[in-house]
Amino acid sequence: MRKYIFVTGGVCSSLGKGIAASSLGTLLESRGLVVRMVKIDPYINVDAGTMSPYQHGEVYVTDDGAETDLDLGNYARFTKSTLSRHHSITTGQVYQEVIQREREGRYLGRTVQVIPHITDRIKQRIVNIGEEEGVDATIIEIGGTVGDIESIPFLEAARQMVHEHGRDNVISVHVTLVPEVAGGEQKTKPTQHAVNKMREIGLQPDVLLCRSPNEVDEDMRRKIALFTNVPVNAVISAHDVAKSIYEIPLNYQSQGLDSIVLHRLGVEAAESDMSRWEAIVDVIRSAKKTVTIGMVGKYIELADAYKSVDEALIHGGIANGVDVKISKIDSEHLEKLDDPESVLGELDGILVPGGFGSRGVEGMILAARYAREHKLPYFGICLGMQVLVVEYARNVLGLEDANSTEFAPEADNPVISLLEEQVDVKNYGGTMRLGLSSSRLLPGSRIREIYGEEIIKERHRHRYEVNNKFRSALAEGGLNFGGTTPQGELVESSEWVGHPWGIGVQYHPEFLSSPLDAHPLFASFIEASAGRKK
Repeated sequence: MRKYIFVTGGVCSSLGKGIAASSLGTLLESRGLVVRMVKIDPYINVDAGTMSPYQHGEVYVTDDGAETDLDLGNYARFTKSTLSRHHSITTGQVYQEVIQREREGRYLGRTVQVIPHITDRIKQRIVNIGEEEGVDATIIEIGGTVGDIESIPFLEAARQMVHEHGRDNVISVHVTLVPEVAGGEQKTKPTQHAVNKMREIGLQPDVLLCRSPNEVDEDMRRKIALFTNVPVNAVISAHDVAKSIYEIPLNYQSQGLDSIVLHRLGVEAAESDMSRWEAIVDVIRSAKKTVTIGMVGKYIELADAYKSVDEALIHGGIANGVDVKISKIDSEHLEKLDDPESVLGELDGILVPGGFGSRGVEGMILAARYAREHKLPYFGICLGMQVLVVEYARNVLGLEDANSTEFAPEADNPVISLLEEQVDVKNYGGTMRLGLSSSRLLPGSRIREIYGEEIIKERHRHRYEVNNKFRSALAEGGLNFGGTTPQGELVESSEWVGHPWGIGVQYHPEFLSSPLDAHPLFASFIEASAGRKK
């Protein structure tokens, strides 16, 4: 029988269920198991593609072009799990599928209900992944908090799977909160209530991960075990780590989480090998040099808006043995300053990430100009590359009104314009250029040197490109287009000639970076930034 592990959360949201699920996946893989990760989001949206970063954080894009929750990014960074649109399940998707089946008459005139039709569809989607050839265990993270009305169908599906597949094959890992009140006293009552809520639904947690600022000691764990019917060794302290989230799997391993889960599932596995993970944590802890990267964006108020970019910068630091400090700079605030030196002068490098809409773009253009003129390493991603091109057209070629048609539809010099296939698009969900596609890197370019390959594959998520009508003028003016689509139709990368490190890419390299294998662009960017500091 295939094994299924449901990861749920209690008390409040944002406890770190995604990191907990990812860490468990890391540990099981270290024991030789093949793991698949699934994220369930209880919102009615079909996917995350049209949701505001302020509400949802970043949108993580898979190879097949699915726009998903940012937790799939955690799964990709922590595990080897294959990820596609099938590994992201939302309420909107499930209801859309069931309604479509009803319209097609596939329920033979029966009344369509939450139980069994919705729950059956949820279970089927999970089992389809779990029964893929070679898969040993499927970890399913249910978003939200137990007790939310939106989560009830998914929790009911989990309860049914326990009944149908057996308690030896389906287990529950519950992430809960052990808060500290004045004086540092830890309180177990929220956890007790959270477990009681689980029991009301018909689910008994097999493992508790107790989130707390400080370690939950044995006396507290015994008290929690007594009130929750969870074995004391399965009450795990999920306390804050000192330096990096990449320490969390080692914290769980030291408390035997992988052994507890495997024993509960009746699985015999090889001894754990976490040596590579230990090595990167050692690098993070021992780094003595700090590199400061200014991230100039429009969604900086929300920590998760650029999550994959943040982590990829850290991976670049690991590759170079340096600690990366990310300074978040509001581009809208930057454009109001008389002297950008006061904000940008202490940076070792500037990164402008992706985004949509005109707000704050002039501040990004100002940052790109500062980086070009002051020989400061500059990395532009998606919108960040378009900003690089607009700035160059304005301030080097002298096209003062150069812009993107996204921001100025009537501009005389639209150096960035809408893709032809996007012109008549009215339905904005899942209609951009999305997913993995190939690019050709041209000989003699800096980006070709960094990758060391002619043909690369990267993930895209955009509607606008460099306008081919201005491509020759820009190139003749000294802007090097180091990467294109395989047949040369579209620009994929641009770079400043004679600059220490000034590169923009139309795709999103952050989605293919991990702590064990930093993306070459991020590793090179941090290396250049560290070299400038030296």
